[in-house]
Amino acid sequence: MKAVKLISTRIVYSESTFAELVLLRLPKPLHGSVHGFKYRLAYIVRGECVLRYDNETGKGDHRHFDGKESDYAFTTPEQLVADFQNDIERWNHENYNS
Repeated sequence: MKAVKLISTRIVYSESTFAELVLLRLPKPLHGSVHGFKYRLAYIVRGECVLRYDNETGKGDHRHFDGKESDYAFTTPEQLVADFQNDIERWNHENYNS
């Protein structure tokens, strides 16, 4: 089985903000992950990535928020997207003056 692209989209929120979501189903888990998905979700504001969820090989599931990297407990693709959307709302709320 080859990797199957489940999501590959760009969501434009404004002239200066957008999100890119890429999610693949893999034939076997990446080194460092226990599930069969590879993902990269990024929120870009004025050309800067301010939020990112990913699971690069060897690092496992993690997210980047407020300049800090932390572990992320992946459960399902649906929950991943929901958590990402919640963090976009949180980032927008915390940075509405910038």
